[in-house]
Amino acid sequence: VRLNTDYFGNREYFDSIADRVIYTGEIDRFFDYRFGYLEYRTVSFETELLEGVPNFQGNAVVNYTDADTPYTRIIEHKHFEFGQQPDTVISREYSKEWRPGDEPYYPVNDEKNSLIFRKYQELAQQQERVLFGGRLAQYTYADMDDTVAAALKLWEKESV
Repeated sequence: VRLNTDYFGNREYFDSIADRVIYTGEIDRFFDYRFGYLEYRTVSFETELLEGVPNFQGNAVVNYTDADTPYTRIIEHKHFEFGQQPDTVISREYSKEWRPGDEPYYPVNDEKNSLIFRKYQELAQQQERVLFGGRLAQYTYADMDDTVAAALKLWEKESV
């Protein structure tokens, strides 16, 4: 198992030492963008230390859906671990247009991208030694519980 490794940095080597590759990156990148780029939505973060503020919003995540607020959510990190520090750190999350090279977060589920993805999916199904899993390789938006369930189902199917 190799984590935090750029598969594309030494693809031939990794393919030569592995019986199976579990690929969780962008499916279009795996196939060298043969059918073009799939589109994504991406986000940027603005993080701020609030000194002397022990509790900014009372929750780890608050979403903002109104048209007047420029960010989509505020994350107050200490609430993930029930921190009691005298200061707090928040991150505002902003949606932004995705361009190739940006971090892909969410697939653009429209007809154009669905057609492109289906072509990549057909190629993926022909790969005998590569399993495609996760939101980028399956070009889907998935909550964490759905992602874990899909990974377990894929493992059960392939490990028999």
